[in-house]
Amino acid sequence: MINLVYLHQHKAICPILVLPPLQKAFNTLIDSFIADKIGISENFLGILLAAQLKENLTGLYAASLLLSAGTGNEQLVTHNKSVRSDKIYWLDRKHDNVHENNFFDLIDQFVGYLNSTCYTGITGYEFHYAMYEEGSFYKKHLDQFKNNDSRQYSMIIYLNEGWQQGDGGELCIHHEDKHLQHVSPENGKGVFFKSSELLHEVLISNKPRLSITGWLKIG
Repeated sequence: MINLVYLHQHKAICPILVLPPLQKAFNTLIDSFIADKIGISENFLGILLAAQLKENLTGLYAASLLLSAGTGNEQLVTHNKSVRSDKIYWLDRKHDNVHENNFFDLIDQFVGYLNSTCYTGITGYEFHYAMYEEGSFYKKHLDQFKNNDSRQYSMIIYLNEGWQQGDGGELCIHHEDKHLQHVSPENGKGVFFKSSELLHEVLISNKPRLSITGWLKIG
């Protein structure tokens, strides 16, 4: 198992070039992950890009292009709204959408920084928009599939301006020592954790909850 504590404290001699504001956000995400098994950066996504991606997502939703999300991978996918009731739309550079591509550029920089400072060996990723309508949720689960371990790290980036207590939709982390950690889905916040380790759920949303969710992968 890779020791991220040691590797991040003893960074590569020639890490990827990252501008100081992004490096601060990346280090916050990695350092908090090392400390608590869940990385949180309050400003992983800039205000402008967050707004542009939110506009993309709401436009896709208005055009009825989001699909009901399932559980499992392509070989074992099932749809059960008593387990998961969000709607999704996969991001792809083939869409040639400038805002999606700017998001992918950000993720490319984070993956390069993560690989160069922590030697994680990430070789790819996948991300989708997620819309939790009022009353939607996702019951407790792990992100890594039983029949495929390519998902190594999970990431969630939130697109919810003006989120308040009572709006619901918190990410609830079930830590191994049985304590629960609630993460509020505030605009621009990034969350990062091992796909194979942390059971988690999305609590009931009392208003629409928007995010981009994805996985950093190997193989």
